[in-house]
Amino acid sequence: MANEGSFSRAADKLGIGRSAVSRSVQKLEAQIGARLFCRTTRATSITREGELFYQSCRPGVDRIMQALEKMRDLREGPPCGRLRISAPHGFGRKVVAPLMTEFRARFPAVALELLLEEQTVNLATDGIDVAFRDGRLDDSQIIAKQLIPMQMHVCASPKYARQHGLPLSVDDVATHSCINQRLASGRLQCWDFKVNGQPRRITPEADIVFNDPSLAMQAVLADQGLAQLPAYQVSEALRNGKLVACLEHVAPDDRGHYLCYLSREQLPKRIRAFVDFMTTSIRALDFSTVELRAHSSMQEEVALP
Repeated sequence: MANEGSFSRAADKLGIGRSAVSRSVQKLEAQIGARLFCRTTRATSITREGELFYQSCRPGVDRIMQALEKMRDLREGPPCGRLRISAPHGFGRKVVAPLMTEFRARFPAVALELLLEEQTVNLATDGIDVAFRDGRLDDSQIIAKQLIPMQMHVCASPKYARQHGLPLSVDDVATHSCINQRLASGRLQCWDFKVNGQPRRITPEADIVFNDPSLAMQAVLADQGLAQLPAYQVSEALRNGKLVACLEHVAPDDRGHYLCYLSREQLPKRIRAFVDFMTTSIRALDFSTVELRAHSSMQEEVALP
């Protein structure tokens, strides 16, 4: 109003009615106890008190207008700004981090910060924009988009299989050397199976325990025993023969890799671009295990000591 010089021009710029502008000014004058504008039937002019009030408010108003303009740029311009991303250590190292290079090449104005942590983060209070999560999700307060199923494989090295055989049933696991992982909660990881259509969980006695999945994988490759590991970690080693899988007929099928964020409404372009890119890129990765199940008869031959 102070800039436009009349209620009508101010109303036109704001896209509201002249009476709404007049009522707002009257309410403000009542709140501060001073007349801000002199009004006549022919003209409207700012008072001395109005000028003082305007000059005091102007820096704040300018900052608000700049903030609104920046928000408009974020919404309508190319993706930009900073993204804080959380992921489990294994999935973050093996899957998310390698894809970040291509994402940055496509969207150079978006800065990325990847935090690897096993504990479930609170997106609202921890300042996380996007979180990758594994397993089963029960949090109804977030948007959880399944990227791919989380396939789990009980694996061993060929040398271990030749020397000790492989388990043919879940109960046989107890007769083998096992490598397990300590979760962020302090518990040992349970091994999940589906037997006769029903879920079954065991926590095998472990000879070696790590709190990092890549170390568990290294121990399996070093002929130290069996471990249950996700497909994104072991699919390549299984295909090239560095590892063999067993118990594929009782592998679980109710887990997934998820990409999580707080809301679909007014999603910043940088988050939408990241979600779309990661969804497409991760689903295009080859973690297929069709050929593993097709060769189950070969694995049973290896299972015999």
